Amino acid sequence: MQIQVRINEEGTLRNQRYAFTDRFTLISELLQNARRAGATEIEINYDAASHILRVTDNGCGIADFQKLLSFNESGWDAATCAEERPFGVGFSKCLYATSRCIVASGRQSVDFDTSAALAKAPIDVMQIAEADAITGTRIELHGVDLPDLAARIETLCLGFPVPVLFNGKALQRRFAEAHLATMPSPMGTVHLTGTRDGKHSHHTMVFLQGFCVLNTGYSMLGTFNVVHLDSRQFMARLPDRDKLIDQDMQHKRIEAELKEGWRRILEVAKTQLPADRFVEIYYPAMRAWGHIDLLNDLDVLPRELFDAIVGYPIQDDASHRDYVKSVTAAPTREAIESGAVTIVDLDWLGDDNAARWMLARARDHLVFDWSGLHADHWAQRHVRYLEEEAVEVEALCEQTRTVLEGRWIWPTVILCEAVRIKVGSETVEITDAGVYHGDTLYIPTGETSGEPVRQASSFTDENDQFLENDLDADRDALADLIGRLRSVDPVQTLDSLLQELRLGSYPLLHGKSFHVSVGMGPAPGHSIELVG
Repeated sequence: MQIQVRINEEGTLRNQRYAFTDRFTLISELLQNARRAGATEIEINYDAASHILRVTDNGCGIADFQKLLSFNESGWDAATCAEERPFGVGFSKCLYATSRCIVASGRQSVDFDTSAALAKAPIDVMQIAEADAITGTRIELHGVDLPDLAARIETLCLGFPVPVLFNGKALQRRFAEAHLATMPSPMGTVHLTGTRDGKHSHHTMVFLQGFCVLNTGYSMLGTFNVVHLDSRQFMARLPDRDKLIDQDMQHKRIEAELKEGWRRILEVAKTQLPADRFVEIYYPAMRAWGHIDLLNDLDVLPRELFDAIVGYPIQDDASHRDYVKSVTAAPTREAIESGAVTIVDLDWLGDDNAARWMLARARDHLVFDWSGLHADHWAQRHVRYLEEEAVEVEALCEQTRTVLEGRWIWPTVILCEAVRIKVGSETVEITDAGVYHGDTLYIPTGETSGEPVRQASSFTDENDQFLENDLDADRDALADLIGRLRSVDPVQTLDSLLQELRLGSYPLLHGKSFHVSVGMGPAPGHSIELVG
């Protein structure tokens, strides 16, 4: 016994109906055929009420009408087949999407019921009088349900190379090659956005034979790179041809070619512009497309890499980080190499690096994003990595210590005249702001607010919810604690404490007088007696 591959024609015809995933493939295939026929203008008319679609082109027309109904058999000449590799399935969509087809070209026409055609009924090719001959091809389809075609047609033809009129109005086709500044590439032609002003984009629309096969953006808003692929090198997936074959691999290739295109653009710009202008305009593109090595031989640095510490550093999971601000101008090479400016690497403030931030703040060090430069860049030799240096924190002239029993945090609080911070071999003394280190809040004489609690916590729970009420409560509690511990008026201090007890709410105490002694007695730190 022997077996072999066989094709069930009836089954093939029946199942082909379900092969197309997009009903608009009907439009794209008709446009594609017109383009291959050499059309210089295509007109589409659609009446949503009557469900009649007409497509007219001025191409070379149809020489053999049998090719319309020959599945998987291309009717194009050898040159077209070599150039574009048509599949011979395009017109079949017309048979499944319509009830009646009328096709006229030159002096021939056909008019048939699609159900009969799919049942393989013979169809007569009729002759047209010479006076009525059709230049190009005219296709009229009945029973076409495309109610939203008017809204979709502009997007469908975004990159189509041939002018298209829809219901009498010319479509813009803003990504067609003729409307873009393009450059040659091994994979086709490429338009890179931002090549003059540096406003680059990683959003790319890729077209094959005029139709989009890859869109890396999330919407049609914003700017796009545009690629028109060489059809001799790339193929789209049957039957809709809306995605590339081996798309993951082809996407990597396209990205690599775009990167190389940017390399050529940047190398030319580097020779034509002063160094400071080149860096100012093109650094974001250099970084985004992996060409930061072009900065290695320049003395100028991108200002985007530097932040000045302009406020009190706090934990901030919301990423507002108002305590830093981008510099208006990057430091010079001379300033960095001479030590006049110190550039430091610092992680965002967390539970264990507040002291490092406070030292950098006191010394006016610039926080530097070293990852934004190539590993061989000269500036890398001058970066100080504070996170890798040992930290010591000491209270100078300690006055008192206690525990803040907050709603969210319970740190030790040390009041002192100043806070000495040592990071590596560098030492500073802080007198104007609190420092959190090792579950302790160091409060120097110049600190009167409760803001240091924000170095102890971000006040964000495990569900990423910001606990504003807890922050306010703990901040107020620390401010009150500092005020009481530093008070020089004992009456004022005791009165402040008693106010929180709301003693007037207890009728038993009304009219009573007490003698209170602090620092003695059986109770912890005090004794109390009723007087009279």
